[in-house]
Amino acid sequence: MTLEEAQKTVDEWIKTVGVRYFNELTNTAILMEEVGEMARIMARRYGEQSEKESDKNKDLGDEMADVLWVLICLANQTGINLTEAFERNLDKKNIRDATRHLNNPKLQR
Repeated sequence: MTLEEAQKTVDEWIKTVGVRYFNELTNTAILMEEVGEMARIMARRYGEQSEKESDKNKDLGDEMADVLWVLICLANQTGINLTEAFERNLDKKNIRDATRHLNNPKLQR
């Protein structure tokens, strides 16, 4: 599925099953909540915090998909074409960071 297809799929789902979009501020708060849930798994599973028994069966991929879902909702609501935005962002990184990381001694092994 492309980003464009994902945006269309989410829009169709929202308009048929979800009734309507939550407003942009509500969706921004939901996005932060979903990022927090993902961060909790990352901190406990891959970081230094111990993983609670109740977190051990949490699906990291599902939490990432929740983040992506709400981000797509916000893009749809604000008229952002994520494919175009991502391509522009990649171009920016390729210009700005063309040698930046290669020349970073902290990244050398």
